[in-house]
Amino acid sequence: MSRPSVPRRSVLRGAVGFGAAAGLGSLTACAPGATGSEPRKLTGTPSASVKGEITIWNRSGDLFKVFDAAIDEFRKAHPNVKVNHQAVDIDAKLANTLITGADLPDGSFWDDAKIGGQAEHLYDLTDLIEPYRKDTSPYKLSVNTVDGRIYGVPWDLDPGLLWYRVDLLEDAGVDPEGIATYDDLLDAARALKEKNHKAGPIHLEKDPFLGQLWLEMLANQQGTSLADADGKLRLDSKEYRTILNWVRTAVHDGLATHADYLKQGDLAALEDGRQALVPWAVWWSFAPQQLLKKTRGKWRATQLPAWTPGGARSGAMGGSSFIIPAKAKNPELAWLLYEFLCFKQPGYSAVYGPSSVYPGGLNTSVPSYTPARKADAPLFDPVAALGGQDLWKVTVDAAAAIPAAAPIPSWWAKSVDYLGNNVQRLMEGDMTPDDVIDDSARKIQRNLVDRA
Repeated sequence: MSRPSVPRRSVLRGAVGFGAAAGLGSLTACAPGATGSEPRKLTGTPSASVKGEITIWNRSGDLFKVFDAAIDEFRKAHPNVKVNHQAVDIDAKLANTLITGADLPDGSFWDDAKIGGQAEHLYDLTDLIEPYRKDTSPYKLSVNTVDGRIYGVPWDLDPGLLWYRVDLLEDAGVDPEGIATYDDLLDAARALKEKNHKAGPIHLEKDPFLGQLWLEMLANQQGTSLADADGKLRLDSKEYRTILNWVRTAVHDGLATHADYLKQGDLAALEDGRQALVPWAVWWSFAPQQLLKKTRGKWRATQLPAWTPGGARSGAMGGSSFIIPAKAKNPELAWLLYEFLCFKQPGYSAVYGPSSVYPGGLNTSVPSYTPARKADAPLFDPVAALGGQDLWKVTVDAAAAIPAAAPIPSWWAKSVDYLGNNVQRLMEGDMTPDDVIDDSARKIQRNLVDRA
């Protein structure tokens, strides 16, 4: 889940899409409505000699350049396929285009949070994904699944990590590897606060959307999410109460800084030592690499704490996949490209490995495909801004710990108006955990779930 305006390496959200083919070998498409309500399906893979042209949509920015270079590798492998790679405002354009069917790309990048709500307008890719299913992150498969069918090609995996200031923890006598549970995290914050009474060591997010995204990462650690596979709301649960009570304790004990992600106040608190513990996604690595000047080299990453001893040490925070519109002109070639980028060498190495855009490799996520996440074959280099830490190993270990999830409901982003805003009131001390759950659940059920 991500929002268009949220930075992640200046939003590090990508997009890819294409269009026009002939000679598609054994790949077949079932006509929509052929059996009543069955979705349109793709099966098989085109031959290596296939010819044609496709249009692929991506977001502008650094990631567009990364995929542009990776698509050059695809062209080498498939010289008879022309790829028109276009930078598009996907969030403003794609949903309406899917509905109207006019001027569609053959494929596009899209946020996981938006795929489930548009499944009827997308190709069913279940049969094509099947050979890669056992080697793909269960989390990524689950968020791309609707009614047992897969509608997105899983791309990136965004594990949660615990980011910390190594110098401040050493000064306070805190061993970061000893922070095994969220209670341990509170104790670490207390030790830091004893050294600096002005500190609120733990970052709590002030942006309602990102705050809810963060909440879902912590819920995913416990094997739950805002809705189950049938779309039933499950906010009123032990797992969410555990998280919200932990937040209340952090606020009540003065152990947190409530700030907007990487905005001026947040950066100042990170630089001057008031914040030293940031439970956040892998894409926070953007901060020490690009934004934190005084403390560059002093930050490290480790596994998130667990909610219970022996529990999962990571959860997913955000993520993106690739979709093929059901009315695309050349969906077979779009699949050929996405298969190359996500499941084949040199495709995924071209995306994540060293490039002219990122000389050390793209280190703000990892592939969802397990064979691409070999601990002994890192796709990106150790990160100088993290004191030369091997972030690849930390991140792939975290990725392996992410529990499976349910498809993200189509109304998720709208629920921020209720849950996301109420979580902010909890962080400000104006609501209790029970207030947040009761008010949010009632309004989400009435205004979103029932209407959906």
